Amino acid sequence: MKKHIPYGRQQILDEDIREVQRVLQSDFITTGPVSREFEEALAKKVGAKFAVTFNSGTSALHAAYFALGLEVGSEFITTPITFVATANAGLYHGFKPVFCDIEPDTGNMDCATIEASITENTRFIVPVHFGGHPADQENLHQIADKYQLKIIEDGSHALGARYKNRRIGDCTYSEMTTFSFHPVKHITTGEGGAVTTNNEHYYKRLRQFRNHGITKDDLQYKSEGDWYYEMQYLGFNYRLTDFQAALGLSQLKRLDQNILSRREIAAFYCQEFKENPYFHIPVERDYVESSYHLYPIRLKEDLIPYKRKVFNRLREEKLGVQTHYIPVYRQPYYLEHGYMNIQKPHAEIFYQSEISIPMYHSLSHEDQKDVISRIRSVFETL
Repeated sequence: MKKHIPYGRQQILDEDIREVQRVLQSDFITTGPVSREFEEALAKKVGAKFAVTFNSGTSALHAAYFALGLEVGSEFITTPITFVATANAGLYHGFKPVFCDIEPDTGNMDCATIEASITENTRFIVPVHFGGHPADQENLHQIADKYQLKIIEDGSHALGARYKNRRIGDCTYSEMTTFSFHPVKHITTGEGGAVTTNNEHYYKRLRQFRNHGITKDDLQYKSEGDWYYEMQYLGFNYRLTDFQAALGLSQLKRLDQNILSRREIAAFYCQEFKENPYFHIPVERDYVESSYHLYPIRLKEDLIPYKRKVFNRLREEKLGVQTHYIPVYRQPYYLEHGYMNIQKPHAEIFYQSEISIPMYHSLSHEDQKDVISRIRSVFETL
């Protein structure tokens, strides 16, 4: 019987379990010293001044949008080829997502299509570093400067990636960067996320937002005693537990090795699938180092009509392939809320042709060869 090989998978080692157990047996299992230690280590790793952890990548996005302090009705430009959370987190605040088109090869937002989407209500841009391949940061920054817009990077796919030798998350080109620590990502805390920034004002708002809007600092009224606190914003309970932070801190120590492993797997796939007649392999711009959260293949034009058949056959071969993503504006909620007539040509073709094949840092070389063999078999027998 063939072994099932998923498209992504967590790696939990004995050292991770020991660290989690140590915190579970300590005085603090949530909102304790390990959470702060994880934040400081993460900020240092990516080169940012501050990091704030959250209980999911979605809540990290929600908090980052809040930190900007914008009015209801503000618009932001993002890509439709992303998980719905990128756009939804703006809707939570009464903001309007506006979708631009994508680059047909990287899946990242196409900077050439951004300016046509800018209106008098546009306030910020949210690039998604699709699959771990950084978007064109300098070009985005120039556009943002020209129109006095902010940038929040959705780096959920890109922890450990580099743009012109700068780590994604150092916020050189943005106000904030968000990350996800879902099990299929480069490190995991089970569920979890974070925001990095170099701006102390945003940092304070992020911390307050994840704790019901409550603070004991920067009080508006006179303190009544050591117990005194103020709820100054309508925030949420978005805190990460200390035992999750312990897992993240343990995993963070292996981040560089995890990225190296993924890049080696990607190089092997690229070597084996180079010039195949069935699908395009991922590209990597010469100014980036992708962290390869995904390895997205794109069916060639004559095979696009057969995507469902190809996809089903790959799953029959026990490969846990996936598609990333259905364009957000196609979702029923968006269709019912004013996005009925939106269609971005490159995003549509990308969706129709893209299939993510197994990619995770613990994927053994034998399993890699097995993936390649099964994929070849499927395409050769179509």
